[in-house]
Amino acid sequence: MPPVRIKERARAKKGTLKRLFKELFKRFKVQVIVSAICIVFNIFANLCSSLFMNFITTILTKAIITGGNPMDITARYEAKAMGFVIHSNVSLLLIMLGVIYFIGVFASWFWNRTMAIVTQKFMNEFRKAMFNHMQDLPIKYFDTHAHGSIMSIYTNDIDTIRQFISQALPTTLSAGLAIIFSFIVMMMNSIWMTLVVIFCAFLMLLNTMFVGGTASKYFIKQQKQVAVVEGDIEETIQGLKVIKVFSHEDKSLEEFDKKNELLRKHSTTANIAGNTMMPINGNIGNFMYVLTAIMGVLILVIPDFKNLTLFEYANVEKETFYGIIVSFLMLSRMFSNNVNNFSQQVTFIVMGMAGASRCFDLLDEQQEKDEGYVTLVNMEKIINGELIETNHKTPYYAWKHPHSADGSITYTELKGDILLTGVDFGYTRNKTVLHNISIYAHPGQKIAFVGATGAGKTTITNLLNRFYDIADGKIRYDGININKIKKDDLRRSLGIVLQETNLFTGTVMENIRYGRLDATDEEVYEAAKIANAYDFITRLPEGFNTMLKGDGSNLSQGQRQLLSIARAAVANAPVMILDEATSSIDTRTEKLVQDGMYKLMEGRTVFLIAHRLSTIQNCDVIMVLDHGNIIERGNHEELIKKKGVYYQLYTGAFELE
Repeated sequence: MPPVRIKERARAKKGTLKRLFKELFKRFKVQVIVSAICIVFNIFANLCSSLFMNFITTILTKAIITGGNPMDITARYEAKAMGFVIHSNVSLLLIMLGVIYFIGVFASWFWNRTMAIVTQKFMNEFRKAMFNHMQDLPIKYFDTHAHGSIMSIYTNDIDTIRQFISQALPTTLSAGLAIIFSFIVMMMNSIWMTLVVIFCAFLMLLNTMFVGGTASKYFIKQQKQVAVVEGDIEETIQGLKVIKVFSHEDKSLEEFDKKNELLRKHSTTANIAGNTMMPINGNIGNFMYVLTAIMGVLILVIPDFKNLTLFEYANVEKETFYGIIVSFLMLSRMFSNNVNNFSQQVTFIVMGMAGASRCFDLLDEQQEKDEGYVTLVNMEKIINGELIETNHKTPYYAWKHPHSADGSITYTELKGDILLTGVDFGYTRNKTVLHNISIYAHPGQKIAFVGATGAGKTTITNLLNRFYDIADGKIRYDGININKIKKDDLRRSLGIVLQETNLFTGTVMENIRYGRLDATDEEVYEAAKIANAYDFITRLPEGFNTMLKGDGSNLSQGQRQLLSIARAAVANAPVMILDEATSSIDTRTEKLVQDGMYKLMEGRTVFLIAHRLSTIQNCDVIMVLDHGNIIERGNHEELIKKKGVYYQLYTGAFELE
């Protein structure tokens, strides 16, 4: 890999780590600091234990040589270590050592418990922040990202952050400080034995760099491939009926096997490298332990070795140096274990940074821009039909338009007058899909769009909702440029029935009320009657309180669409968009729905997209689109007389693709 790319990746990881720490400290600064203090206490407890083992070994050796009883509480023996001199017995030292170990154990328990709580709270808030941010992302983001990949961010990637905060972060801090402090203490005891430790530590570092580097690289690939596999699984589950209908199980399995096999390869390579790193470092640590012991013996038998210490050990008794060797062996074991722990966390750190990077990528996605300032407000009708703003719920709405020039406010009654003038649009800059579209929909008019798939019918309705913004031209709503209207208020004034029904886990009542959350039960019943859904709902086991499974899988496709129409009816919006609303309904159900649709469209401006021309014959204007252009417009009778494309479609001479 070129050096520049390595530097860029290093900077990216550094930036991700810095940002993650910033988010963590912003929420849990006190808990993290207290945990760090407990980690330091735990390290010092371990270091003090090696010092006390030095004292205990020296006293035991002296007691054995002199024939005394080291456990006698009245006996006092002198012991020296790192400049400290004590006069004590083993019993007292063991009690003190027990207290020190207790402090270390308590500190370890406390910071582990604290970090576990902090981690779960952080994950809870982090998921909430991502979910809140996602709510305001443009539709384009979801059109260009696989849903399974997005789900993987909330599951796998967030879990790598959990591992990093709860495990890798405290372990790395603890191991790093322990390595530094134990190294300093070892240097204070014996330079010769410390040189042995340095040599073995260098071997551990090389192993960590080469083996750990390979593990890290493939763990990142594994993380990305998991998102691909999950996306494939989600897509397969959603389209399982289609797969079975066309007997494509083998093909689906073949595609899954390819992606799953690639995941296996990445995971195998990553885990082989990750699982071999610790045993190799562990064996190097054992080798270091043996070499250190040998070096300690050499120091005892070769007098010149004693002079290479920060303290003058040349004149100390042999029994004192026995304590030094025992203490040093404990320190070397502590050093090697922590180097091993530190190297083990490299993988979790890299995975955590990869997961955090994907989470931050979602959080950094640009949200929908909403520069609108015109809002939708309730109005109350008073004498002579005049409307004034009110806080009460009323059937009347108006656009509240503040004017910055003079500070005045004007109100425009919400009627549903839609005007598109010279609209051009493309999902990408290089490809325009709508060309110079001009549409005039006066209040109460029914406008129908006809055309082949990809002609631009649904795109027009997406522009009305401002799911996408136009490249050129203007769209006016009751004479107001829709760019000036706040998106929430704009969409609240539009009812929509999509070709694909989307129901949520909950009761039938809750799903219909989703169109307007403050709707009363009576309004929900009325909406169901308008959609001709009331009869079948009352025949359900628990009527309107029947729980829907998943996406309404316990209902027929036609019944789900009826509920979708009822949801639009309860919204009671002045403008209604029906996007292939009857495409998934059988002929018998369609006749039932059409009556309800006519009631739903009554008094409203309606944009109707339909393949079945029988549903649009009564529309005021029918527009035929082809490759983003309006090639014909007029009512049913006018278009039949023209004997153009619409006539060919109606007579069956030509079919929509």
